[in-house]
Amino acid sequence: MGHPAGGVKEQTAGLHAERLAKYGYVTIAFDASYQGESDGEPHHMEDPDSRVEDFRTTVDYLTTLPYVDNDRIGVLGICASGGYSFKAAATDKRIKALATISGADIGLIFRRGWTGDQSLADTAFPLLETIAQVRTAEANGAEITYSTWVANELRDDMTEEAKQGHLYYRTPRAGHPRSTNQVPLVNFDRILGFSAFNLTDLITQPVLFIAGSKALTLWESQETFDALNRDDKELFLVEGANHFDMYDLEPYVTQSVEKMAEFFGKHL
Repeated sequence: MGHPAGGVKEQTAGLHAERLAKYGYVTIAFDASYQGESDGEPHHMEDPDSRVEDFRTTVDYLTTLPYVDNDRIGVLGICASGGYSFKAAATDKRIKALATISGADIGLIFRRGWTGDQSLADTAFPLLETIAQVRTAEANGAEITYSTWVANELRDDMTEEAKQGHLYYRTPRAGHPRSTNQVPLVNFDRILGFSAFNLTDLITQPVLFIAGSKALTLWESQETFDALNRDDKELFLVEGANHFDMYDLEPYVTQSVEKMAEFFGKHL
């Protein structure tokens, strides 16, 4: 179970791991490299290549456990881990089935915006100019400049989904001391250059996309689902839920876990 960007294993990944384990599955939720209790400096870095490799090395570990069937290993990626796990499954065929919840290719979001309708001139290019300036400053002795994943405070002009992001990460609802809402600003250059959902031709496994019907990121699951030339693909919409509702709120979690149990039961 892979957690979203900026998250830790104790949040939505751990919740879904616990719930799916009740169906008899061996489940593992892990902190990404540079995040949570995992090693790596500077801490809180979101390195897409490392995040993809995290899935491969977790499969490595699972194969050492005598009670795990190596031929029946599946993966769940939540939010940004949806893209990371998709890329891992494209090249690691030990992964026999893949599910995503609120799946997002983080590079695509940074290039096209949260809702998919922004241009590079509006999103990527101004950010890359800022990164260039910050990298030069840090190379010449300036302290690390950090950005945030979600707003630290609620604002009247925020969308409902943006408010839910704040409420999930920055309040007692699901906030965690190791989920600090910090990321080195220069880290965004490697995110902008990352792609995962374009590797549809390399996917040979069954894929399940789970997304809220009101999620502003639904376009990513829909576009990737349409691009997959496979019969064993599914797009499961949870009515009434937005992107962050799917992380921990009922009845949405129960609906997605029941669907995953059915999907993995069929394909593993």
